[in-house]
Amino acid sequence: MPEPRRADKPEPRRRGIPVAAPVAAGLAAAAASILAASLEWDIPPIAKIGVTAGAAILVGLTTWATTESKPKAPARADPASRAPDQWPPVPEHFTGRTEALAELREVFTARRGASDVAPPLVVSVYGRGGVGKSALMARFGQEVAGWFPDGRLHADLRGGAGAPVRPEEVLIGFLRALGVRLTTDPGGLDELRRLWLTWTKGRRILIGLDNAHNADQVKPLIPAEPGCAVLVTSRQPLFLNATHDTRLGVFSEAQGVELLARLAGSARVVDDLDAAKEIVRLCDRLPLAIGICGGRLATREQWTLREMADRLADERRILDQLELAPTVDTSVRASVQLSYDDCTGMQRRLLRLLSALTVPDVPGWVAGELLDISVLDGADQLEALIDAQLAECSGTDQTGTMRYRLHDLVRVFAAEPAAEEDESRRRDAVERVLSGYRRRAEAAAQDRWPQDWSRGGRRSSAEGQVHAGDWLNAERLSLVALVGLAREYELWELTWGLARAFCSLCHSLRAYWADWREVAELGCEAALRSGDRRALAISLLDRAAVQGGIGAHELGRADAERALELFTELGETWWAARARRAIGMALFSDGHLDRAQEHLTGAIAAFRAEDDQWWMARTQRNLAELRLAERRPEEARELLEDSLAVFERSGHRYSEAQTLRAYGEVLAAQARGLRRDGEHRAALDGFTRAGHSLSRAAEMFRQRGELWEEARCLRAAGEVGDPANGLRELDFVRRAEDILAALGDSWGVARTALSAGRALARLGRIEESERELRRAMEAFRELDDRWWMALSLRYLGEAHLDAGGARAAVGPLREAREIYRSLGNEAGMRRTLELLRRAET
Repeated sequence: MPEPRRADKPEPRRRGIPVAAPVAAGLAAAAASILAASLEWDIPPIAKIGVTAGAAILVGLTTWATTESKPKAPARADPASRAPDQWPPVPEHFTGRTEALAELREVFTARRGASDVAPPLVVSVYGRGGVGKSALMARFGQEVAGWFPDGRLHADLRGGAGAPVRPEEVLIGFLRALGVRLTTDPGGLDELRRLWLTWTKGRRILIGLDNAHNADQVKPLIPAEPGCAVLVTSRQPLFLNATHDTRLGVFSEAQGVELLARLAGSARVVDDLDAAKEIVRLCDRLPLAIGICGGRLATREQWTLREMADRLADERRILDQLELAPTVDTSVRASVQLSYDDCTGMQRRLLRLLSALTVPDVPGWVAGELLDISVLDGADQLEALIDAQLAECSGTDQTGTMRYRLHDLVRVFAAEPAAEEDESRRRDAVERVLSGYRRRAEAAAQDRWPQDWSRGGRRSSAEGQVHAGDWLNAERLSLVALVGLAREYELWELTWGLARAFCSLCHSLRAYWADWREVAELGCEAALRSGDRRALAISLLDRAAVQGGIGAHELGRADAERALELFTELGETWWAARARRAIGMALFSDGHLDRAQEHLTGAIAAFRAEDDQWWMARTQRNLAELRLAERRPEEARELLEDSLAVFERSGHRYSEAQTLRAYGEVLAAQARGLRRDGEHRAALDGFTRAGHSLSRAAEMFRQRGELWEEARCLRAAGEVGDPANGLRELDFVRRAEDILAALGDSWGVARTALSAGRALARLGRIEESERELRRAMEAFRELDDRWWMALSLRYLGEAHLDAGGARAAVGPLREAREIYRSLGNEAGMRRTLELLRRAET
């Protein structure tokens, strides 16, 4: 389970800090350090020196041979992952469109030899609703799949459904499909756009954007790479620059008859070709309407084509006499109405209820819940709607589950008779679906992070954790919509339960920050409206977690303090311990170390009394990091060794890796102290042990595809302070910055600039060090993080002081002093005053 945003200070909301280059190609230095670390160090000190030196030489040679000035593209987060393929299936009865396909082939073929500076190919296909744009996109995308080895991404923008999807939501989904964990809040559309350009650089990806509402919805989603291509469908032309626009018209009579024959049977069409042509004409030659008529004929073998044509003509005459909103073409409305009337009562009810769910698509089990029948029987009814061409498959999600949807025009039609549905029956159906989603969301959340749900938490397998993450990625938009639907129905317990599970999943993955924040607010509202004080306290902790992650530390602490009051009143001692830990971490984040220590030690004692070893060990790690900030590494080491024993014994590999990283930082601090005291042999052994611990942690994260955590290990390796490895440590820091920039972690980039400044200072490169530290300070200013601004200035003063520039040190140290004073940060003030006394004497 991922840790809070940072151990020593959570990272605030990013505010447009420019991200740097993509991830560097390969992590040669880390690999070499892992090679060295893999040895058992039960050998003489002189041999240790030789192995360490050999590893360093290997690093230098590998870096020199492989490092490019600018990496071409970031590596995938999970090296074992396949290229993403989100392309929807081609409709089984796809027919015609020979000319349109030939035009698309010609356009794509002409661009295959484009220069590296050419813009990406963007093809816009527009036309009436129901004309078959989505089917054409699906068909052509399958044909050219081999041209795009880095994957195919697809999103339904829902421009025709009255609730267009925001481009930010699409970009988040695309980035996660490419392996970007987004463990920090990337900010707004501009920041996500920069990440998108970074992660598509040097890649060949086909992007499908279906049902676009307007150009503003599409423009941020277009990459800059010439090897990428974008297929867009819309009702109206979008007038995008450098776009090949093509209008898709209705079928010819021959194409319409061919589609009808493929669905209803060629023999029936041959027997009554005139009636077949009349059906095509009455459908205005729209593929959607023809397909629905053909689907009904396929399931009603006793009907003749003449009977269908006569019924369709009658329906058209009735519609011509009615005043109808122009949302659905008369031809489509007639064909849907005819098919709808011929459905069974259960099928009609399923169609109506599906239209009432404000979700992009659903898994098959939803049909059973809507109808209050078994999953298998519900699937049969859904298949009947598919056979009648009233519903369609939208593809297979990340979990391997087939998903289903209604065409926009069918959904609009079905929503009209849905108004006639008995309100109590519709409410009951929606409530069953919400309950089904709650059960599944809670199961996924407990698989992903069991410790968030009960004392000690049951063990969960790595496969279960991965599946839970995939499930959230597949269901995110549906879950957010359903939490809103539960709130609309004032089903407060279900609103809270769905929100709780969603927040737990987002917290464990550190993902979907905007959705997480929105749903956390709804969870608090639902708990208040229901009057459940325990639920409110838990929701306050969920909201505190997301607020801390985006930098709203005071708000987060206030929520955690209110939660502590409620849990104490209710006698919920385990939850009260969690609230105390949250308060302690919020105080730690703002540099209030004494008050933070009080809460963390209290939480540890409470977890011990609850016999919750996992939370006790995790909080001990947090306290150890506080001890390290207080320059008490010996106490920190003891705490971390206890935590490591717990995590190793219980098999919690992720927590073990996080603790190994902190342990490496403590060992490095001890080694630096030994070196200052002149104990060089012991210091060398300490530096070696620190590198070993950090390398083990980095490798464990690398095996899990945890780039953000791996970058933290690299940054820590760059802060060890071994004078024999100054250049190597600087390289570690640079590589960490590349990863964090590619992940959109602007705070992490600023933090790594600070590390780079200190590494350069140790190398005696003071001017470069000052540039890096001032870059960090300005970035933290932009992020409104005054605590880290002060630390950057303090380190700058210390660097000048250590280099003999006492006069240059005074200015930044005085500035740091004023910031610490305004923050009421006593620990930072003490250290700064010590340095100022040295500089001013």
